[in-house]
This record gives sequence, C-alpha cells and structure tokens, in this order.
Amino acid sequence: MFLNEELLNEIRSRAAHYDATNSFPHEDFTALKDAGYLKVLVPKAYGGYGLSLAEVAAEQTRLARYAAATALAINMHHVIVGMAKHMVRHGNMQGVQILEDAVNGELLAFGISEPSNDKVLFGSISKAIQDDQGGYHFYGQKVFISMIQQCTRLITFGQEDTDTGPYSIFAYLDNNPETLVVNPNWNTLGMRATQSQNIELKGAYAPQSRILTKVSPGPSFDPVIFGIFANFEILLAATYHGIGKRALELGVEISAKRHSVSNNTTYDQDKDIRWRIADAAIAVDSVELQIEGLSHKFESDFDYGRFWMPKLSAVKNNAVETSKIAVEAIIRACGGRAYYNDQELSRLLRDVYAGLFQPSDQESLHGAWAATLLGPIK
Repeated sequence: MFLNEELLNEIRSRAAHYDATNSFPHEDFTALKDAGYLKVLVPKAYGGYGLSLAEVAAEQTRLARYAAATALAINMHHVIVGMAKHMVRHGNMQGVQILEDAVNGELLAFGISEPSNDKVLFGSISKAIQDDQGGYHFYGQKVFISMIQQCTRLITFGQEDTDTGPYSIFAYLDNNPETLVVNPNWNTLGMRATQSQNIELKGAYAPQSRILTKVSPGPSFDPVIFGIFANFEILLAATYHGIGKRALELGVEISAKRHSVSNNTTYDQDKDIRWRIADAAIAVDSVELQIEGLSHKFESDFDYGRFWMPKLSAVKNNAVETSKIAVEAIIRACGGRAYYNDQELSRLLRDVYAGLFQPSDQESLHGAWAATLLGPIK
C-alpha cells in the first residue's frame, strides 16, 4: 500500500467540509503531492515510483473510501500520466515530457468532454487551427474539467478540417487563464470538491512540440486515444468501486449499533438486514477482479481486438452501477438517519450518482457491445 492510514484518515476528516462548502480540497492535494502520489504511475526510469496500473487502481479505491471527490479529482491526473506511460511504451515519445512534469510536481487535468457531444473522445466540436510553425490554437467549450483552477497543465483536443478530411488534434497545454477561461458554475449534487468547472478555449496554444497526435476521428488504438480510454475507464471504475466498499463498511458499523425495539436486539442480528448487506457485498466483491484483470491485460498488451473498448466501458459501468445499488441497499438497511445531509452515507449516495454522467454511459456501452457483436445498424 502506498498511501498510509494516517494520511487517509486526515483526508477523511476534511471530506464533509469540502462537500458542504463546495470548495476544492487544497489540503488533501498538498498532502498527496508531499507523499509522492502525483508520480506513482511514472516508471522508475523517469523518476517515478513505477507502480502498475492495477496497483494505482487499488490505491484509488482506497482513497475513494476516505474521500470520493478527492479521489475522483486526482484520478484525472493519473489518467494523463497513464496515457503518457502507454504512449512511450508504444513509441510516441511526446509522452516523456508529461512523465517528467508529473515527477516535478505538475498537476495535470483532463479537458476532453464538450457540451452535448456524445462522441466524447472520438470526435470534437472544438476547433484546432494550425499556425505557420506547426503549432495549434484551440477554440471551443469544454465541460466537467476537474481541478481546472488548480492544475498547471492539461490535455485537450479539437478538430482540424483539411482537404484530406477532418483530424482530431490532441495537445498538451499550459493552463493560461487568458486563453482557458473558467466558468465557475460547479454547484452540483455530489462530487463537489472536484470543482469540475466548464472552460472556454479562446485560442489556447500548443506549439508543435506539445502536439501529442493527429488522428482521424473515431475509436482508435492510437496510443494517445487508447491510452486515455483505458486508463480513464479503469481508474474511474476503481474510484467508484471505493464508494461501494465504504458503504459496506458503514453498513456493518451502523447495523451493529442500531437497535430494534421490535426484536430487542441490534439490526446486525436481523435476518432481513443481514441478507441486504450480504447481497450488496456479493455484488461489490465481483468488481475488484474485473478491474485487476483488465489493468494487467492492458499493460501486457493483451489482444482483445475489437472487444477492448467495449470491455473497458463495461468495467466502468459495472463499478458505478454496483456501487450505486450497494449504497442504496446500505441506506435502506441503516434507516432514516442516513437521509440527513450530515451523514456520510448521504454524501456517498450523492457522489455515486456522478458516475451515471461520465463516459462511457449505459447507452454508449450497449451500443458498443451491440455493434461489436452484431455489426452496425443497416
């Protein structure tokens, strides 16, 4: 284990405050940076700790048990580092700078999602316009950008229209507040501490040395696109899995203290409550092996062929849906006190719902599996 219990307990002690005040967890991020957590996924050859994707996923699950929003926010940094690691392993040396930046303490963000664009990673409605030096200026709207006011650098993409067809241009940008203009609109149901504000790209510039790839829109095994997709889905699954595990811990704890007047005993002795908690645990237990298995196979370049992206979408959906069901089951088992805002279970319920809106959603998941199994609709 990389993160020690003392650090995690300190983070848990602040989680309710950051949620209630709708504010960024600065103290958490300082502590995580001081612990070296920004560079855990960086290979040792580049100055990092060299943890595997499976190991970092397990750490994200642990961190989410203590503060889900903090885990979700820093998750985006790990996605970028994991992408860079995959790029370098597959010969795209543009990822080296990202790995070195993570080692040097740069906080990295993920600027991909756009309003009403269900293509997400596979096609942008933002514009990428090339200059005479081979760099690009980016224009457009981006949404749900966790840590955007705290990060120092981020990745984004836009579409370049040429005579040979459209291209997705992926770039690594400095966080310049004059060209990445934040709309501070984050006042959401849950995951409030992520501070995932919207931004407008107003000519945000990346020189040629910061262009990560130029590729036709659509699903691709280009190391940038596949590196993002795999790390994003696996680490997102790991984070939401932590919410389900924490709900189970609270269910065990609260049921042992909650007294039944009818039965003159605690609720952990009630067969119906025991069944409900056990049923949630059985469901949550299945997720960990799926995360571990896909993590190892991704880093070993296992050949799932056309099934890779559907499988990655499935692990995220399975983790979110399972944790949502588990949280709801534990709330039922723990009674009406869980409905109050000062209860951790209430926050877990609000936080887990954020997973419903993050890619890949259920429509995309089922569409991907149907297309892979049955072919495109004629």
